[in-house]
Amino acid sequence: MTGSKTNAMNRKEVLAAVRAIPAKNDFVWDRTDEDDRPLTREGMQAGMEALRKKRGRPAGSITKEQVAIRFDRDVLTALRATGPGWQTRVNDAMREWVKAHPAG
Repeated sequence: MTGSKTNAMNRKEVLAAVRAIPAKNDFVWDRTDEDDRPLTREGMQAGMEALRKKRGRPAGSITKEQVAIRFDRDVLTALRATGPGWQTRVNDAMREWVKAHPAG
């Protein structure tokens, strides 16, 4: 490509430079292969894309819908006291109630 800048460092030099970064930074570098292949733009982009895919909140369920519902404070406190998964248990209880009380 004309006009594009390339990295003159080979992989070994880049790894050494990254490992020389002071420990106060939160960088993690655990590559152990020490070959002399130069870094390519495609390789760097693939690595960045892999990092992007790991970030953020996991995809939500397509079968559920988020709504706002108001509970009395004592009811909500009791539900939360049952521990992790209380929202799923409330959902299951509501499903049983809907089956027992069909609309119409």
